[in-house]
Amino acid sequence: MTLEELDKEFEEAVARVNNCEDLFPADFLLRLYAYYKKATQNSEPPGSRRSIINAFKANALFQARGLTEEDAKKQYVALVKSYFKY
Repeated sequence: MTLEELDKEFEEAVARVNNCEDLFPADFLLRLYAYYKKATQNSEPPGSRRSIINAFKANALFQARGLTEEDAKKQYVALVKSYFKY
């Protein structure tokens, strides 16, 4: 898969999640959050008003710390595909 194809697939997966009106499980959202932040090279700290949520997000980012941008995109896409079973 080329980088262009991966970028397209990643953007489609992000759109699918953003357009879904169902509530997602918390562990799924945290993994998506970490993969998305790594994939987009967003290094801003978690910005929730609730400290417990920031702690969970920080932990998810810590667990994804070794991923490259490309690997994070692949993981994000794979997670979305497995959730939606497509």
